[in-house]
Amino acid sequence: MSAHISNVRPEPDQVLVDIANYVHDYVINSSEAYDTARNCLMDTLGCGLEALEYPACTKLLGPIVPGTTVPNGSKVPGTSYQLDPVLGAFNIGAMIRWLDFNDTWLAAEWGHPSDNLGGILATADWLSRTRVAEGKAPLTMRDVLTAMIKAHEIQGVLALENSFNRVGLDHVVLVKIASTAVVAGMLGASKSQIIDAVSNAWVDGQSLRTYRHSPNTGSRKSWAAGDATSRAVRLALMVMKGEMGYPSALTAKTWGFYDVLFKGKPFTFQRPYGSYVMEHVLFKISFPAEFHAQTAVECAMQLYPKVNSRIDSLDKIAQIDRIVLTTHESAIRIIDKTGPLNNPADRDHCIQYMTAIGLLKGSLTAADYEDAVAADPRVDALRAKMVCVEKAEYSRDYHDPEKRSIANAVQIFFKDGSSSDNIAVEYPIGHRRRRGEGIPELVKKFQVNLARRFDAAQQARILALCSNQQQLESTPVHQFVDLFVTA
Repeated sequence: MSAHISNVRPEPDQVLVDIANYVHDYVINSSEAYDTARNCLMDTLGCGLEALEYPACTKLLGPIVPGTTVPNGSKVPGTSYQLDPVLGAFNIGAMIRWLDFNDTWLAAEWGHPSDNLGGILATADWLSRTRVAEGKAPLTMRDVLTAMIKAHEIQGVLALENSFNRVGLDHVVLVKIASTAVVAGMLGASKSQIIDAVSNAWVDGQSLRTYRHSPNTGSRKSWAAGDATSRAVRLALMVMKGEMGYPSALTAKTWGFYDVLFKGKPFTFQRPYGSYVMEHVLFKISFPAEFHAQTAVECAMQLYPKVNSRIDSLDKIAQIDRIVLTTHESAIRIIDKTGPLNNPADRDHCIQYMTAIGLLKGSLTAADYEDAVAADPRVDALRAKMVCVEKAEYSRDYHDPEKRSIANAVQIFFKDGSSSDNIAVEYPIGHRRRRGEGIPELVKKFQVNLARRFDAAQQARILALCSNQQQLESTPVHQFVDLFVTA
């Protein structure tokens, strides 16, 4: 006799319920979270403005049908485009992630929570313009900052103990989940509608990490988050039109996310949702390097004035015995690479390449990943001398919730028996422990990026508004976005 399968529709999975309760009911009371979100907003938009200097990025932007403009649509900062919120989310999301220079979260899973700004800002801008056209009050930037804090929290808390990369899935699955939840909330969804929307995001096809790893590393890693946050807006809008959800999207036997994609394991959680992630988020301030290598590059830059005269030619590099990069397990698993590097996306995920540039130039910019710099034979000569060694203490501290360090050390050993200092850096300048040092540099980075697109008067208006927490929060979203529009 066959066993009948029950067709009784179950109660929603608790993970879905917890996300919906948080988005719908939780009130953010942390002034630190809002202040950090303001800085995150500046930094994220600045990263997008810098990306507009790269044709590989700009060729993907704009309307699908050239010349299309959507009345009351989402405007894309740094451009003249005005698009529907789904495509607007892709445009903004792709820009801000393109150069791997926006914020980072590192845990069992890693990712970039500000990727969610693509969906958040596009939706908020479109809603605001539509409301004004209907004679209603627009959303304010306080609404945007609140959504950012909640999206950071959902993505980051899910990442604390659940490793999607270990089952081959890309971290942008968490961008899709977080963006779907907060965008649905911005659209006025009920708790049940948020559950339905998030369930659709979990049953959606999830991206493989293929495009982040050798031998297939490529530019999709720069637009994958834009794709995810854009898909989130689409799913949220569908549910707001009455599309159904799937209550056991995670736990359904055989067909649910856990059984199909997570080796049958349920998610585990270290803490409830609050504002922890935004308060502790990591900023990439000094250079666009994959975050596990940030401190390695900082070490290389400290070594530069001490060793450059000994490594500035191929003949001198031949006198190096080895360069030891002492690091943590996640860095070895993700960015420890040997052999040819085929494109900028390959190079900015290679700890040896990034460290070599720091040693040779005492700096690292997005342009250093391009072919012209990579063609310098000294770069690969230095890479060939490097060996990565895991230090157990670094790996432990990486996962310690009280530390969350991203430690690296660099030391050069020469064939004549001499060696450089062993330079170690545990916390990058973008870490919470270095906020006092880091935020002024973050503002400088923002100023540099504003100057790429706007005249001095416009730069001053934007910076003045972004520097005033109270004024920024009370500004209507569409008026804020209009400050970033070009003719």
